[in-house]
Amino acid sequence: MNGNHGADPGRREPVSLLVDCDTGIDDALALAYLCSQPQVELVAVSSTPGNVAAEQVARNNLSLLELCGRPDVPVAIGARTPLRIPLTTTPETHGPHGVGYAELPEPRGKVLDVDAVELWVEAARSRPGELTALLTAPLTNFALALRAEPRLPELLRGVVIMGGSYNYQGNTTPTAEWNTHVDPHAAAEVFAAFSGLPEERLPVVCALETTERIELTPGHVAALAAEAGCTTPELVLPEQPEGLRSTASNELVRHLSDMLRFYFEFHRRYDQGYVAHIHDYFAASVAAGTARYSTRTATVHVETGAPKLTGTTVADFRGLWGEPPNARIVSENQPDEAFAELVTAVGGLARRLGKSDGQGQPRG
Repeated sequence: MNGNHGADPGRREPVSLLVDCDTGIDDALALAYLCSQPQVELVAVSSTPGNVAAEQVARNNLSLLELCGRPDVPVAIGARTPLRIPLTTTPETHGPHGVGYAELPEPRGKVLDVDAVELWVEAARSRPGELTALLTAPLTNFALALRAEPRLPELLRGVVIMGGSYNYQGNTTPTAEWNTHVDPHAAAEVFAAFSGLPEERLPVVCALETTERIELTPGHVAALAAEAGCTTPELVLPEQPEGLRSTASNELVRHLSDMLRFYFEFHRRYDQGYVAHIHDYFAASVAAGTARYSTRTATVHVETGAPKLTGTTVADFRGLWGEPPNARIVSENQPDEAFAELVTAVGGLARRLGKSDGQGQPRG
């Protein structure tokens, strides 16, 4: 079945999010975007190993939330490794610390003592029907949470997943997307947990065929900086030396620019052009209710046995397997609208934070 989902910019419904990420440049942009949205309650941010190890993910999350004016949001760590296979990280894509060339401030806050899985389960039990899960990392922590509380699909208001690719080239192997490749067994458990549920309970899956349409360019970085009120143009250009650092007057813009330059250089190195696919921002806008998109229900299979196909996701849209659907896969989105939203929202957040910190001058 097909579903259309619209966002009314004049009326944004409140949403309470449990976020699980492996921050990550595009995760970082997603977090900054969520911090810009007054209708979004960030209940907790949990840290899954993926782009970098879990401890580094948590440090990135603490730093970013503080940088974005949200030191109140609790940050937790769950699993340290995938369910059954060794952890593979991706320093060539996101840098050794997960945030490209950015050197984030040392966080003042600390990671919670409570395990992320326990935190998620208790939050869902205490607020049934209220919380939406946004999953932009390998699905390790969510799979463990489902083991601990199999009723999560009923307790949560909704689930949004960034992962997989369907009838589309993978970005890690010829057939597999990064998140599902890092922990295919977790992804398989998650989709199995939703099998046979009513369509409105199925997770919304933002896969490569639509997230790679959210292709950020140097022009978007310049527009974001201008929206933030930066005193000079923010130019991140292909002809500039690799590794050049931003001197933007706004601290948040400066860090995001340094992240994105690294991401541009990575994509160019792999013959994709001087662009950045910001997959997780799109998933965040879906979870926040600010994106227009369409979905198709499907039965998803995640390959875990064949070595060269590990992490491959296959969608049966036509019911040929005779198995009930377990996902709603995004089939259409609106990139121009997504970037207009991103520039206005994150640029506006950066402008507000700059004014509260001495008209946007760098701290320290």
